[in-house]
Amino acid sequence: MTANAPASLTTAQQAALGSGADFWSTKQVDDVPSLVLTDGPHGVRRQVGATDHLGLAGSEPATCFPPAVGLGQSWDPDLTGRVGTALGVESRALGVDVLLGPGINIKRDPRCGRNFEYYSEDPHLTGALAASWVRGLQETGVGASLKHFAANNTEHDRMRSSSDIAPRPLREIYLRGFQHVVQTAQPWTVMCSYNRVNGTYAAENHWLLTQVLRDEWGFDGVVVSDWGAVSDRVKAVAAGLDLEMPGTGGVTDAQVVAAVAAEELDAAVLARAAARVVALAAKAQAGRAARVVAFDADAHHRLARQVAAHCVVLLKNDPVQGQAVLPLEEGRSLAVIGEFAQSPRYQGGGSSHVNPTRVDVPLDEIRALAAGSDVSYAAGFTTDGSGDAATLRDEAVRAATAADTAVVFLGLAAHQESEGFDREHIELPAEQLQLLAAVLKVQPRTVVVLSHGGVLRLADVDELAPAVLDGALLGQAGGGALADVLFGRVNPSGRLAETVPARIEDTPAYLDFPGEHGHVAYGEGLFVGYRWYDARRIEVTYPFGHGLSYTAFAYSDLELTAGAEGVTATVTVTNTGERAGREIVQFYVAKPGSSVARPPQELKAHTVVTLAPSAGDRVSVLIERQDLAYWDIRGDRWVVEGGGYEVRAAASSRDIRATATVEVEGDVFVLPLTLDSTLGEVMAAPGAAEVLGSLMPMPQPAAESDGLGVDMARLMASVPVGRLLSFAGGAVTLGDLEKLLAQLDAARTAVSQA
Repeated sequence: MTANAPASLTTAQQAALGSGADFWSTKQVDDVPSLVLTDGPHGVRRQVGATDHLGLAGSEPATCFPPAVGLGQSWDPDLTGRVGTALGVESRALGVDVLLGPGINIKRDPRCGRNFEYYSEDPHLTGALAASWVRGLQETGVGASLKHFAANNTEHDRMRSSSDIAPRPLREIYLRGFQHVVQTAQPWTVMCSYNRVNGTYAAENHWLLTQVLRDEWGFDGVVVSDWGAVSDRVKAVAAGLDLEMPGTGGVTDAQVVAAVAAEELDAAVLARAAARVVALAAKAQAGRAARVVAFDADAHHRLARQVAAHCVVLLKNDPVQGQAVLPLEEGRSLAVIGEFAQSPRYQGGGSSHVNPTRVDVPLDEIRALAAGSDVSYAAGFTTDGSGDAATLRDEAVRAATAADTAVVFLGLAAHQESEGFDREHIELPAEQLQLLAAVLKVQPRTVVVLSHGGVLRLADVDELAPAVLDGALLGQAGGGALADVLFGRVNPSGRLAETVPARIEDTPAYLDFPGEHGHVAYGEGLFVGYRWYDARRIEVTYPFGHGLSYTAFAYSDLELTAGAEGVTATVTVTNTGERAGREIVQFYVAKPGSSVARPPQELKAHTVVTLAPSAGDRVSVLIERQDLAYWDIRGDRWVVEGGGYEVRAAASSRDIRATATVEVEGDVFVLPLTLDSTLGEVMAAPGAAEVLGSLMPMPQPAAESDGLGVDMARLMASVPVGRLLSFAGGAVTLGDLEKLLAQLDAARTAVSQA
């Protein structure tokens, strides 16, 4: 297809290109073909009959890979890339041109109902995983839709509420992952969110969609709305929106045409939006050339199982009677307890809900690997309240008493967390905790397996159970993956992508979530997730990045080298145990003595290494220079502060294994001196004392004997220099002072460029 140039399209045709034909497809206009977009961060939700955005109507069978909450725990960009590629193949087979994902909003608060669709509380980890997913998907000729742009961190009042965020946290926390993916993976589309950002709807936010996304980051793809996110399409197009979804039957097309005719909307802006949709259609048409009739469902299920196993986090594995409970020993009897063992919870509810090609049932998979051992089952509880809790608990206790080991499945049911609403707490259901306590009274060798989309308070579980596996949501092959980890066929290597707090009251946004009267105050600022707990020295149940293994790893000989591209960190990692294993090596950076407020440390790089027993390897990462920068609100730009940086090689945010320091040359950043500059800032300029002193007498610090109780030098340093005119008695004019400041600025610039 040779697409018409936008100039050859009429205004009506250009407007028509910018809205959907129906729920999931765009209009065919002239020889620009219709495109199919569909949901699917973790699976292709292709609806061919009834359509909706809430997962209510059925969809074609597709592989349900681990949702982002599980995939994030892999910490492995290679795995996310392989999932992206598989999703692209399935999209091609199902006739999908753009898959709506990945979702990369930051997990600001554990109660957000849609956290299961997002990777992490940290922008570095989020960006690294999402960029690989996008590249994997798009190499198949299917476009990604990076979402939800931006600051969409609550479900409560999500269609109207304003996320009110200061510039630094907005840039450093909530936009940083988006920036990384846009600049390194070039997604075909970016989906703007429902909410307002600092008072302006994302769909109508020119600063967000044009100044930041296009002008600063260089995005050249299509900005598509979240479904139903457009309040005023004319304002949205003017702000930088290209495609409104779903279709409105031509209503908003007519509004756009009328606005252009009335010169209320620049015709050139509409033409550019249409051109982007034409370019997207051309990419999709090229992708369709690699025709895929069907995908290998069995192969993709095997991949889903492999990926899911690497997403499982071993939170705890204490010995009982001198022996670790995990991995399970073949030949010993098991009591499998909990409704989730028979009816697994493996994905979240809402628009991303996938119709799986098959589902592994954990109980069946455990029995398949138990090598003839006796495996009993007791439901223990129901998720809908239909059973007699006491009777179910008694049955579970009897099963646990008769077995050598108990495996207890706990978690949240689909109706307890979903898109569309936020949770009110992070507690496990009381009947599940009562069940666990009762089982542990008769069976000390007990393993807890958790299934959930949002963070749970696990202090009670940690106190009671000797062994805990966190499965989050693992997709359709999660049952087999859990069995693989339980029996040691896969050595667990997952790491927590978000902190598990001791209580909800400790969380950063506790007092500001979910907001009120249409506004959400991001009062915690930069201190999101582990940044908050570290800064306030709050004890947590399990820290960010935590995860154990059936082997052990030692770190040594951390070396740092600073260069133009950033800091290269190299450390030796040695497997000191008796099993092969994968280690997630994390690198946190601190800036002691920084001139600006900073978290105590921030994740800036990580890598994955696989080692045989007793083997070691030197692993290296590049901590990119741009990732050392903070957002300076005085100049609205990124600035790398010069000086010493501390780099910590770690197994988690609170398990630092090696530390070293490196000197980094800072950016030259000279703010112009103005009448609002303080005397202290002016006096820091070369020659300022002499020049300013010749122009006007400087107030002298009071002698200590005067007894004023004031440090006059410090007091005067904070006075704006323009206010000194009032002390000069008319001897110095405003023009004199402005000339002086210009002279000092010229001298500073010359020094900085030397």
